[in-house]
Parts: sequence; structure tokens; C-alpha cells
Amino acid sequence: MITACLNGSRRPGSHPRLPLTPADLAEAAAACAAAGAVMVHVHPRDEHGHETLDAHDLAAAVVAIRERAPGIRVSVSTRDGIAETPREKHALVTTWPTPQLGGPDCATVNWHEDGAAELARVLLTKGIGVEAGIWTPQAASRFVATHWPWQVERILVEAIPGETRGSDGPWAAERIIAALGMLPAQVQVHGEGAWAWSVLRWAQAAGYAIRIGLEDTFVLPDGHEARDNAELVAAARHHVGGSSGWPLPDPF
Repeated sequence: MITACLNGSRRPGSHPRLPLTPADLAEAAAACAAAGAVMVHVHPRDEHGHETLDAHDLAAAVVAIRERAPGIRVSVSTRDGIAETPREKHALVTTWPTPQLGGPDCATVNWHEDGAAELARVLLTKGIGVEAGIWTPQAASRFVATHWPWQVERILVEAIPGETRGSDGPWAAERIIAALGMLPAQVQVHGEGAWAWSVLRWAQAAGYAIRIGLEDTFVLPDGHEARDNAELVAAARHHVGGSSGWPLPDPF
């Protein structure tokens, strides 16, 4: 399964095709679906281009995506820094609509952040799936020690230079997965920045779901800047598989 991460916390103007508005996110999502993605992960923005957890802005982005790319699953972020405090984050998420009324299908919750379990509980009461973001072996151990592995929709193993220990992305991802052990939920693995493509190759070869997009990297496997999110998804399905000697399967 390929998820396209369309914008992340990237600043406006950092890439010529970085989608920020609902219309741009919808266009990017449709192009990524055509390229092979079955899910998109987005950071909704307000009218000034700033990340937001506001229910109105969130629903505007989600509804626009669903109209242009029917059937694609929509995930959003709840990362620290979008709201000023964990309490404000929690309060904003409690105002989100259900998926049937314009809310996302699922949302990421980073397990190393304060209030993660409480936030995940709010999402579940709204029928919004939880994707547990695990950046370190320590966060993995904390996650496994709870009952949450049996309640999340997906576990995101995230190898992030400067945040995840290690000088090698695949090695860092392996250490997190080892700490997680045997789990009942789907595992998706991705890297960011300099680790994006090496982690993607390793994850796909190991049979994990993968993620790629302008949130994770601006460049293609050959080092050239990607035109847009769809070109990165196409590279994940074709160029990476071809250069590594193993084919990428059809998305499921």
C-alpha cells in the first residue's frame, strides 16, 4: 500500500507544487491516486497557509479531496506545534466532525508526545481511525506497554534524521520494529529527508506498507527535484523497483 504525504509542515513556497489550499490538495490527491496511491496524508492549512487543527479548515480540505478523488482514504496530522499546547490540541480535535460529516478517515498520533493516548481516545469516539506514529524504540516500548496496539488502524514507523537515533535509515527503522515485536495492526514504514528512499526500498522489500510525498522528500531517487507528489508516487511504484531489482506490486 502506498500513502502519498502531500505537504506536511513544509513552509509555503518551499516547493513550486506544494499543495496548501483545499483545491490544491484535492488536485494533488487525484493525481497521486492515478499514480498508484490508495491513501493521502495531509496537514490542512488556514487562509494564511499555516497548519491548523480548526474543524472548518480541516473539513474543507477533506471534503475537497473526497470530491476529486472518491474512494481514497484521507489521513491528517495532530503533531505537536500545530496547536500551542497539548490541551489546546485536545480541545480542537474534540470539535472535529465524524468522517461521514467531513472529518478525516484517520489521524496520526505521535506516541512520544504528551497526551497521545487521550487524544487517540477522542478520535476513536468520533469514528476516526488512529495511526500511531512511532519515531524511536523508546516510543515503541511505551506503545506496546499499553492496550493501544489492538485499537489502532495502523502503526507508522517513522525514521527521521535528527529525531530517530542512527546514521542509517533502514537500521533505525529496524530497531523500532524490533522494539514493537509482533503486532495486530498494519505497519507502514517511511523515512524523511536523506533517509526517504533508502527506507522506502528497505520497507517495500520487507513487505511493509510505504509512504512518499513532498512531506518526506523533494527529490527523486536519481537526486533530481520531483515535479510534484504524483511523480514521487510514480517513482515509488516504478523507478525504485526497477533500480533495486524487485518489482513493486499493485496497490491494495
